[in-house]
Amino acid sequence: MRFTTASFVFLVGSAACTSSQVPGGSAPAYPTPPDATGAPARLLASPRHGEWVMIRTGPTDSLRSYVVYPERSTKAPVVIVVQEIFGLTPWIRSVADQLAADGYIAIAPDFLTMKNLPTGPDSVVAPLAVAATRSLNTADVQRQIDAVARYGMALPAAQQKYGIVGFCWGGAVSFAHAAHSPTVGAAVVYYGSSPPREALPAVRAPVLGLYGGEDARVNATIPAADSTLRALGRTYVQHIYPGAGHGFLRQQTGQAGANLTASQAAWPATIAWFRKYLGS
Repeated sequence: MRFTTASFVFLVGSAACTSSQVPGGSAPAYPTPPDATGAPARLLASPRHGEWVMIRTGPTDSLRSYVVYPERSTKAPVVIVVQEIFGLTPWIRSVADQLAADGYIAIAPDFLTMKNLPTGPDSVVAPLAVAATRSLNTADVQRQIDAVARYGMALPAAQQKYGIVGFCWGGAVSFAHAAHSPTVGAAVVYYGSSPPREALPAVRAPVLGLYGGEDARVNATIPAADSTLRALGRTYVQHIYPGAGHGFLRQQTGQAGANLTASQAAWPATIAWFRKYLGS
């Protein structure tokens, strides 16, 4: 299966595979999160309540997590935000803040909590975070996400349903969580690799995949997931944005404008997905 020229959308289930334009004019005009450069200012200016909590995730481990609440009078669904390979950065926190602006209780766990990394400038911490992230045990990560979901849905302001979104390393984790958890309501995968074929029959939640056209490493994992999930009658929708690179939402000024174009289409698609499967 080849992916060329325009964006392709594959509706997995009873509907046939079809191609379409990237969602744009008909989608709600949800503001995008900032890029990495604008994240600190966005966090400082946010009117929403954000707080740090420590979530017990097992007999011997806990995750420091950033929780942001929407400004609303009714209970909200929960969305777990899974970090990139760089750790729980201000940018990931700004994504959580934007999800709260869109009406969700957003929880961004720091999966490197137990690694006790030093603080400091990104030039020092980022390489350490990358190495530490690569050393995480995948089964432990999924167990910890389960615990974060239970914590989130137990909050007095929360509805009893949750979704997950992840980026880069976190995108792969988000897709894997759709195969791991029978209770997650929806998953969104930003430029993350698909699970191995043998894990895909366990996927029950609807999965939305958002990919840059210039990301062959990740995109090579799409066809097997598409064909397997389609044969199983599961919901897996993909948008591939021409010219956009890996990490386009974080680096919106890159790729001669293609990353920004992708971001402006991908975020409304993300919120529409959560609206459809989690409610608002």
